Amino acid sequence: MTFDTIQFEQQDYIGILTLNRPKAMNALNARLIEELTEVIDLITHDDSVRVLIVTGGEKVFAAGGDIKAMLACDPQAAKAYVRPIHQVFRMIEEMPKPTIAAISGFALGGGVELALVCDLRIAADNAKFGFPEINLGIFPAAGGSQRLPRLIGMSRAKELMFTGDTIDANQALEIGLVNQVVPAYEVMDAALKLAVKLSKKSPLTMGVLKSSLHSMLNTGQDTGLEMELEKLCYLFASHDQKEGMQAFVEKRKPEFTGK
Repeated sequence: MTFDTIQFEQQDYIGILTLNRPKAMNALNARLIEELTEVIDLITHDDSVRVLIVTGGEKVFAAGGDIKAMLACDPQAAKAYVRPIHQVFRMIEEMPKPTIAAISGFALGGGVELALVCDLRIAADNAKFGFPEINLGIFPAAGGSQRLPRLIGMSRAKELMFTGDTIDANQALEIGLVNQVVPAYEVMDAALKLAVKLSKKSPLTMGVLKSSLHSMLNTGQDTGLEMELEKLCYLFASHDQKEGMQAFVEKRKPEFTGK
């Protein structure tokens, strides 16, 4: 697959999606969002990809929205600009495969919001995170005002968004914004190591588990428990469940097929 603003490659069961607008610090313009939507749709329906890594390369993850593109927006144009970002971010979030953000350099505004829709986040020790939107007369509205408080708590989210301050990777780890911090030269190796580990799990079970976890955000506990039970019972009709348990009894590694 060839694109103008992103790159995609595959290593065994691992997909690696790299934002590729280096001169614009990977700002999320309309073309990038269009191409991102196309590739995410392809990956979602490609059984040969079991885990997706999202990165911006070695120097920057993503600097957020394209300010020049938003400068002349009226309310309707702003909606037309942001709506496709909402849609593709939801596609990434709901993808029935684990996703890992590998973050080097700056992740600002929409860049952090992209990382938030990934399941796991690995940061290089040179990573910087921030929501500067308050200084532009707007706020993080590519899902940030909804997802960040759920991840790190309301008080921490308000502090980051109200002040517009930038924090480093260790501070991000401390507040739960990222899962790991590693030396900059190891960030992709760490992401690939984790991706390989996840790719060996049952892809069917991974997708059902992810759906069950996400249902917690949109339902009450009683409804969530019923949904959890139904999803578990569904897995007992699968090959992967039989294989996983048989392999445990036989003291061998399971060979999952996603069926």
